[in-house]
Amino acid sequence: MTNTIFPIPAPALADIEGSEQKFPVYRIFCVGRNYHAHAAEMGVAVDKSKEEPFYFTKHPDTLIPSGSEIQYPPQTANYHHEMEFVVAIGKAGFEVSEDKAEELIFGYAAGLDMTRRDLQLKARETRRPWDLGKDFEESSVLAPIVPVAKTGIVNSGKIELAVNGETRQSSDIERLIWNVREIIAHLSKFYHLQPGDLIYTGTPDGVGAVVPGDRITGSIEGIGNVELKIAN
Repeated sequence: MTNTIFPIPAPALADIEGSEQKFPVYRIFCVGRNYHAHAAEMGVAVDKSKEEPFYFTKHPDTLIPSGSEIQYPPQTANYHHEMEFVVAIGKAGFEVSEDKAEELIFGYAAGLDMTRRDLQLKARETRRPWDLGKDFEESSVLAPIVPVAKTGIVNSGKIELAVNGETRQSSDIERLIWNVREIIAHLSKFYHLQPGDLIYTGTPDGVGAVVPGDRITGSIEGIGNVELKIAN
């Protein structure tokens, strides 16, 4: 046994739909501005012919399961929901071609990339990293992962989010600027992708603030639902 000065934190584990086994989470990658309408509402236009996808990361310790109730996070006055289609990687790959990219997929899930928007925008305006706005406790919400063996390869499906029953986000994952094959192939140029990696593929338009007492519910057609309650 390794002799450490304090206990080693337990690994982040995600549920798998229909299984008692857990999915150990190694890394969390998030794709920025991957729907045209969301990029526009953030004041940015994306030209796929001239640009490449970009990413930010979240620590696995930010992961919490769907159905959690959490406190409103500190040091923000503008806490936003972002509904996301999440891809779980189950096989290692480096410099993977697009036509082989789907072989790395273990499954899919519905997720939330919760964001301290005021801190993110302040960082963007000062050309500083987004960490304070994105990578903080309880900011990565994940529903049980549905194995690709049950769903087949998913390239389309309605993605929606509601707050207290009122729809805020509604789109289709076929509207991703960079689709899942392109994301995996591109990301694998920079990282040796590993089993346990999660890729949050981006959020549609309609992001907005939530406050204490709000209940967030999201769904992805054919994949599942995600829920989060902000405590009073």
